[in-house]
Amino acid sequence: MKNYIFLFVSLLLVACSTEPEPIVYGSDACDFCEMTIVDKEFAAQSVSDKGKQFKYDAIECMLNDHLQKDTKMAVKLVANFHDPGKMLEVDHAKFVQNDSINSPMGGHLAAFSTKNPQAKKAGIYTWQELQLKFKE
Repeated sequence: MKNYIFLFVSLLLVACSTEPEPIVYGSDACDFCEMTIVDKEFAAQSVSDKGKQFKYDAIECMLNDHLQKDTKMAVKLVANFHDPGKMLEVDHAKFVQNDSINSPMGGHLAAFSTKNPQAKKAGIYTWQELQLKFKE
């Protein structure tokens, strides 16, 4: 009986984890537009306070999904454009919106580390500024 209780508690803890699961590129689908996630430089993901995983093929998909849902997120990550496959916390990223950036959904968005010299140029948004821009 003790083994069953231990197993149940272990499963419960794992099920409620806010640790992000890795994106399986070429296999996982975007939770907003349902396209397969293939571009490592544009992907994004979030994890709700209750541990539900959300994966996106583009930053604009995550933005739009968060604007449509009233779900509290414990984790919000975006791909580092200059280091594809590496994820950044949204609060430690700067966002560029430029027509020369060909993101999957046409939002022309990319994220950069705040430590990147390009992140200091004009025309770059913080996560909060980007959310306000997408609400318009």
